[in-house]
Amino acid sequence: MKHIARSTLIVAFFYALEKVLGFARHFLVARQFGLSPELDAYNAANNLPDLLFMLISGGALAMAFIPVLTETRQHKGREAAWQVFSYVFNLLFLITASLSVLFALFAEQLVRSQLGIVPGFSVTQQKVVVDLMRLNLIGTLLLSMGGLAIAGLQSNQHFWLPAIGLSLYDLGGLFGVVFLAPQRGYQLFGSSLPTLGWGVYGLVIGTVLGALLYLLIQIPGLIRYHFRWSLGLGLGNPAVLKSLSLMAPRVLTMLFIQLTFIAQDNLASRLSAGSITALAYGWLFFQVPETLIGTALGTVLLPTLAEQTASQNRQAFQQTLEKSLKVILALAVPLIALLIAVIRPAVALFDFGPDGEEVVVWTARVYLLGLLGHSLLEVAVRAFYAQQDARTPLLSAALTSLAFIVLSLILYRPLGAAGIALANVIAFSAQALLLWLLLYRQRRFGWIIKQTLARALAAAGLCAAVPAVLFSVGNATLPFAILAGAVGIVFLVALALPEIKILLQL
Repeated sequence: MKHIARSTLIVAFFYALEKVLGFARHFLVARQFGLSPELDAYNAANNLPDLLFMLISGGALAMAFIPVLTETRQHKGREAAWQVFSYVFNLLFLITASLSVLFALFAEQLVRSQLGIVPGFSVTQQKVVVDLMRLNLIGTLLLSMGGLAIAGLQSNQHFWLPAIGLSLYDLGGLFGVVFLAPQRGYQLFGSSLPTLGWGVYGLVIGTVLGALLYLLIQIPGLIRYHFRWSLGLGLGNPAVLKSLSLMAPRVLTMLFIQLTFIAQDNLASRLSAGSITALAYGWLFFQVPETLIGTALGTVLLPTLAEQTASQNRQAFQQTLEKSLKVILALAVPLIALLIAVIRPAVALFDFGPDGEEVVVWTARVYLLGLLGHSLLEVAVRAFYAQQDARTPLLSAALTSLAFIVLSLILYRPLGAAGIALANVIAFSAQALLLWLLLYRQRRFGWIIKQTLARALAAAGLCAAVPAVLFSVGNATLPFAILAGAVGIVFLVALALPEIKILLQL
């Protein structure tokens, strides 16, 4: 099982690279637009295209489709697996293209209605959202095709090209930020870079270019694994029918998850200008550690858990889950304390202004409280899909979405954007706890985590104490934050060595 450690480190490396590029892109965007109505419109315009991508191929396919492809490859060979892949690819491409056209035609109604995306925006802002959303749908179609290709590669235990695709997507976005959006070009070696001055429209066109690169980079991997495209939809093929039966509840699951983001922006549009952007940037700061811990590990574990299920290796399945639980606890708990303590100087770099900085800092801090819950959720959901159980994640997602909406309605007025973030943390952490409890009852694996939890809490205390001491000497400046972060990471690694060894042995 050492391939899990190797693949996790590879995926984590490329995810880290993607986050660096993503941060560079968001940094430049923030310096250009700040917490402005234009940037609010840009962020809100991503909602429905993101929903479509996550429903059709981004989230629905990866978790629901990979176990079936893995099972087909193990029992019938790679050629049969690629045939199943082709049939599902053809069907989902047709659905994505059709829904993209429908969303584009009814964009105005979807944006402006009281239950729509941004009913609290001005008419001018709403028009920008409509235009940007229609452009985004082009990128959604390209991303969906890329997401389908990624599922095929990951079912063959191939992870690095899909991970590189994310970086290329951000490079396209960076091109839009630097060359398409600004009114004035950036200075480089004393010369001004050429720019088209398209504003937020340039940002979207850059992401469409990134989506194209995201798709194209997967093609060499498909060739390497001898992909052969098959014409047709295969609705009489048992593996295709099984895939669709698993994907139907997964689609509903992703619908509930994405509804939280739509509800979030609906409520935030009724707050002060910049609230949607504050949530977007708070989520950005949170997603860096969550992606490196939860998403990277969960992505790599899914095919392995599916193989263990297909071979009925119950003991290996249990051990994989227990080890992943320990790794996440040991890494996430100290990072929560460290990142909450050092986040302000990082946010200050984005130059949101004093009031904007305060909103983003507290929103990010609240989101970071959910790092453990979200990371555990990444693995727990995949554990159920590896067993071809899509109903349990669906029911838990429905409850989570309802809890989020109720909590947001209670918290968003008194606490603003941070209140919406807090609703997210409570709802999704509760979902993670529920799913792990169900896994425990189902599998009865040993939760021998007392030592791991004790060391994680000790590391968290040290990670919180170091910035407090350094900032009392040199204030909360970036150099002191970097120093505090480095010292905190040393403490984390020292106390989490047993779990790091576990990860390396997977």
